[in-house]
Amino acid sequence: MTFDELGLSEKVLKSVEASGYTKPTPIQAQAIPHVLKRRDVLGIAQTGTGKTASFTLPMLSMLEKGRARARMPRTLILEPTRELAAQVAENFKKYGIYHKLNVALLIGGVSFVEQNKILDRGADVLIATPGRLLDHFERGRLLMNGVEILVIDEADRMLDMGFVPDIERIVKLVPFTRQTLFFSATMPKEIETIAAKFLQNPVSVAVAAAASTSDTITQRAVSAPSKDYEKRQVLRSLLEGAEGLKNAIIFCNRKVEVANIYRSLQRHGYSVGALHGDMDQKSRTETLAGFKNNDIQLLVASDVAARGLDIPDVSHVFNFDVPVNAEDYVHRIGRTGRAGRKGSSFTIVTPKDKKGFDAIEKLIDQKIKWQGDDVEFSTKGKHGKKPVAEKAASKTSTDKTSTDRPANNNTPEKAAQSPAPQPSRSQNDRPPRRGRGRDNQVDLILTDESHPFGGEEHIPAFMRAK
Repeated sequence: MTFDELGLSEKVLKSVEASGYTKPTPIQAQAIPHVLKRRDVLGIAQTGTGKTASFTLPMLSMLEKGRARARMPRTLILEPTRELAAQVAENFKKYGIYHKLNVALLIGGVSFVEQNKILDRGADVLIATPGRLLDHFERGRLLMNGVEILVIDEADRMLDMGFVPDIERIVKLVPFTRQTLFFSATMPKEIETIAAKFLQNPVSVAVAAAASTSDTITQRAVSAPSKDYEKRQVLRSLLEGAEGLKNAIIFCNRKVEVANIYRSLQRHGYSVGALHGDMDQKSRTETLAGFKNNDIQLLVASDVAARGLDIPDVSHVFNFDVPVNAEDYVHRIGRTGRAGRKGSSFTIVTPKDKKGFDAIEKLIDQKIKWQGDDVEFSTKGKHGKKPVAEKAASKTSTDKTSTDRPANNNTPEKAAQSPAPQPSRSQNDRPPRRGRGRDNQVDLILTDESHPFGGEEHIPAFMRAK
């Protein structure tokens, strides 16, 4: 199948040809005709398979008729991160070279004044993060009753990571007759239930199993001790031994860890940059541009870089931390092996990561091969304590051992070498508790077997049977 068979306009086909694409990907081939028919679409496909073009190309065709009015965008695309929003805006510029469309990008870290100027001219396409969009709406700078198409990209993250109230509010602000498009690499059932509230008789397009990984990616797990400095040593050894390493993204769970890894690699002479949500927009944009242009070889990032970023030729991905959410693993390693290229991913696993690692293998429905020895997962529970069952078994074993021990097996030689055995303190023969004052202290009386403590001679006279 070619793009000519999908029903796209001549201008769009011309721009696609100029971009060097000849055949649509499976998700594009299946989704684009339904979008052009004005159907709601729920699209699920592996990351790196061209989901963005699945809605940008038909939107460009449909927007050729009509004109935007001031402060009333014709289409709205919601993205979970600034980087993704900026990337989608670049796609519209790339494929819309033969169109005269106004594209507005509303993200944090950019002046409201400049964004207001774009909105006042009228936006055919509005690309935004939910927070900044609602800020403009509350300031009276934006009306959304003219939105014809609503796109929620990376739908699982938008709905699963605290965006539900904002999304619900935005959906109420756009017309009920709008067309709604959902696209994501993963779509858990509970999230699909929420999405169903926003879609009207949708067409489900799934070209791969939800949460599946690409066959072009070689996945490996590497065991490491739990201490961070030892994990950093393992990371450096992986970087040194990685075959065909051109560039790489190193993912961490926490922003503070991103900073630590960045400083560590910088001290060891690596070409490295950092990317996380607390950085200002200018620094984030410059770092990402430097990595795309190969000015930076290694990018240490939080999950802000895991979703949808289109950096075509990333050779390796390293998970310094096992992701908290198993779905994030699919998105992280999806930064490599894109558009049919080969890629490699390495996940550093410590003894404390059993739960998270098992969840990943269950989600992708495959076993990840180990490079070197398997990790010996810890049997300890939360906060390093033994599970209750294990503690009970340990106590039972100890009690049994002390019970089965002979009463007195000391020979004269052993008696001379070791102190006399102390009586076991079971629940029933513990010494009385000491009082608060020194005068209230009670000493434990030790006797031999012929006169055990607690016999009749130790009972007070007034308690003896008469």
